[in-house]
Amino acid sequence: MKGIQSTGIQLGNKRLRHELKYYLRLSNYEPLRQKLRLIATPDHYSVSEEGYHIRSLYFDDFHDTALYEKNYGVFQRKKYRIRIYNKSDAVIKMERKSKFGGYTCKESASITRDEYELILAGDVEFLRETESAVLRDFYLSCKNHLFRPRVITDYVREAYLVREGNVRITFDKYLKANVNSLDIFDENIMMVSAIHQPMMIMEVKYDQFLPFHIRHLLQNLSNHRSAISKYVICREETKKYYNL
Repeated sequence: MKGIQSTGIQLGNKRLRHELKYYLRLSNYEPLRQKLRLIATPDHYSVSEEGYHIRSLYFDDFHDTALYEKNYGVFQRKKYRIRIYNKSDAVIKMERKSKFGGYTCKESASITRDEYELILAGDVEFLRETESAVLRDFYLSCKNHLFRPRVITDYVREAYLVREGNVRITFDKYLKANVNSLDIFDENIMMVSAIHQPMMIMEVKYDQFLPFHIRHLLQNLSNHRSAISKYVICREETKKYYNL
């Protein structure tokens, strides 16, 4: 959103943001959505009222460290993923999401379709001399910790931005996981629902403060707040089909 000056908490060269997550039912979603539309701006990625499509390929090491650290509530942890929007290769991002308790930091670097194909094939040597810290650290993780593709998450995101506090509120709907392919561009990929419908996931991210009118909107949702990971949800779902 243009004109916003981010004032997130700094930890070294990382900018941290607060992150709250909720399981949301349709009965909570509809009235909340209507109120948000009066005070917030839709995300620029949106292609319809439903929002936009996100598909991510997550990586983990041989010991599934990212999976178990999340399940055991490790204070400081990180995950790597490749993400695309609306099933297009126009924008492909390698992202590193780091967690520090209730704070989160997302760093990203753009890659090309050809580079994506190399990574998917296990060839990361071209990253050896990269100037991107995210890509360089991913390369080292592949070499030192045997990182490999683990699961695809697929969902529709409806996102809203609020200028005060640099707040971003998202509704992630129709969460699915892969069962036959680890290629996010595979036209024949089979996906299965990973969360009971019409349940969805709401995320609230903000810098140093959450404006009063946003806190007021969320006050009745405290019982729905949870430590949610779409990566973990989809990994658990794929285990029903095969040991990936």
